[in-house]
Amino acid sequence: MFASRLARQACLANLRVTYQNNKPTVYIPRHRLAKAFSTTPRRAIEGPSTSSTLEAPKRVWQQLRTFTRYTFYFVGSAAVGLIVLTATIFLHDAFTYTEKHIEGVPVAPLALRPERGGPKNLPITKAYLGDLEEENKDVKNKPHLVIVGGGWGAVGVLDSLHPGDYHVTVVSLETFNTFTPLLPSAAVGTVSVRSLIEPLRKIIARVKGHLVNAKAVDLVMSERLLEVETLSAQGIREHFYIPYDKLIIAVGSVSATRGVQGLEHCYQLKTIGDAQRIRQRILDNFELASLPTTSPEERRRLLSFVVCGGGPTGVETAAEIYDLCQEDIINYYPKLLREEVSIHVIQSREHILNTYSEAISRYAEQKFDRAGVELITSARVSGVHPDHVVYTKKQKDGTLEAHEIPTNFVLWSTGIAMNPFVKRVSDLLPNQVHKKAIEVDAHLRVKGSPTGEVYAIGDAATLETAIVPHLLDLVDECDKNKDGKIDFEEWGIMVNRIKQKIPMAESQLQKVRELFEIYDSDLDNSLSLNELAVLLQEIGNKITALPATAQVAAQQGKYLGKKLRRLARRRETLEANEIVGPGADEAVSSPFRYFHLGSLAYIGNAAVFDLGRFSFMGGLAAMYAWRSVYWSEQVSSRTRALLMIDWIVRGVWGRDLSRL
Repeated sequence: MFASRLARQACLANLRVTYQNNKPTVYIPRHRLAKAFSTTPRRAIEGPSTSSTLEAPKRVWQQLRTFTRYTFYFVGSAAVGLIVLTATIFLHDAFTYTEKHIEGVPVAPLALRPERGGPKNLPITKAYLGDLEEENKDVKNKPHLVIVGGGWGAVGVLDSLHPGDYHVTVVSLETFNTFTPLLPSAAVGTVSVRSLIEPLRKIIARVKGHLVNAKAVDLVMSERLLEVETLSAQGIREHFYIPYDKLIIAVGSVSATRGVQGLEHCYQLKTIGDAQRIRQRILDNFELASLPTTSPEERRRLLSFVVCGGGPTGVETAAEIYDLCQEDIINYYPKLLREEVSIHVIQSREHILNTYSEAISRYAEQKFDRAGVELITSARVSGVHPDHVVYTKKQKDGTLEAHEIPTNFVLWSTGIAMNPFVKRVSDLLPNQVHKKAIEVDAHLRVKGSPTGEVYAIGDAATLETAIVPHLLDLVDECDKNKDGKIDFEEWGIMVNRIKQKIPMAESQLQKVRELFEIYDSDLDNSLSLNELAVLLQEIGNKITALPATAQVAAQQGKYLGKKLRRLARRRETLEANEIVGPGADEAVSSPFRYFHLGSLAYIGNAAVFDLGRFSFMGGLAAMYAWRSVYWSEQVSSRTRALLMIDWIVRGVWGRDLSRL
């Protein structure tokens, strides 16, 4: 029975079966036998194995070897990099610190004994000590370009000039350029003041220029002489003249006093020296407040910080003081000091950052409200005393109510006024009526000065916005039929001329036909002189002057530097075609046009960006964007490196609380 069943199954499986003594024998091919064993689980055939227990330690050992190998690679590459860096520094020092023997340096006789002349019979510096040096010989006979000031506008000009085109002289009281937007950070030690300055001599060296460490005090346009004042080694004031072929006034501005009494008790924040003095006063206040002999009333006064002005400088300074208290004072001074700190911002307008978008102003106010910074808006400071500030605020019935804030620190940051040299130049020219700056035309030439000789940029200048003074010239150019009226076709020509003379009026002249019809009061399809005067007056009143910002000064400086470069390159062609005076500027360059790149401000571990149509505000992400913008705008790679190091040091170890 079993044998027959086995035989049947073997036949069904296509296997050969033989019988011997009636006993079946089944023959299985070798390849089928191997296949049968391969499909059988090894564990089922061989039983439980110890290989799985051996693979785990082996896998750990392989991972350890991989980790060790890559650690060795990393440590080795770091060591090699350190060795290469050390060798590079060594080689740099070996080739840099060499002995240089200088003998027989040529010096122009006029540089040693200047001639005297001018209205006041002062020395005239027609030559400098370095004029005859080998690298300067090719520029000493070039047109003399004198730049008064060393700020954003001046650096913009210097960066845009081509070396060798002009004999350049920079007159500046400071020997360095300052990155002013970060002065609030320097005032509390977030960054070092050294990270914000670049020596002017290094900037000037590219154009083979000279630096005169002096103050401009007067100008003799008829003889093209700039009068400057300097201090001798004995502290005596000395005056001398610097002759020029072209003069650029870029001295900036000073803070407006607005007739407030007691501003000698205030701090300003426009220079490196201001930032250093503010930092010393803030640290002094905290040190005095921590003494056990200080009374509670005096401690609260010492820890009260008042900022007059709700613009970017005032807001950023208040934010930096708040950050100092939150991140450093609370950790290294008695906690009571942090609790009693009070920060007050007094703003004459209804909102802080009022030149920014409404959303940004509201965001900044909410941020300060959460931080406990007191915002006093629609108020005016009436007096500053050694121990308190007095401000007035209008009540609902129209009366003014006076308030006092006890304090030992007041920052004054409420607008700008004329620099004394700018005031002197403005007084010399009868058609200069602006109260805050010198008025310039669309090519940045000072109005009333000899055309093409004197320019002004930055805070020292303001572009003209009045069109009415050009009325007669415009009519003379555009009245083709000489009937004393301007028809629509002639009005179109006049619009183009106005845009060329005053580019800022372009936005007000978009609807040409509509303007013509509105001011054609007698409906005779033409504009009379009276109608034109009213129209141009209305347009001029709607034009907004450019803000006194570093962005405007930098763009004007770059524009003027490029124009001067073109004038130098095309000088022979212009002279051959008898194009001189006002025509030369127009021949090589179009009028200056300001392109607004946006405004930004720091408000305490947060930042705001006003980009015109768009606004961006936020916390750390916006703050790092704010840092990135200012980092990229640095004058040199050296200041970029120093600034990055300062931010890292503050983040890891905090601010330096030493009083130096």
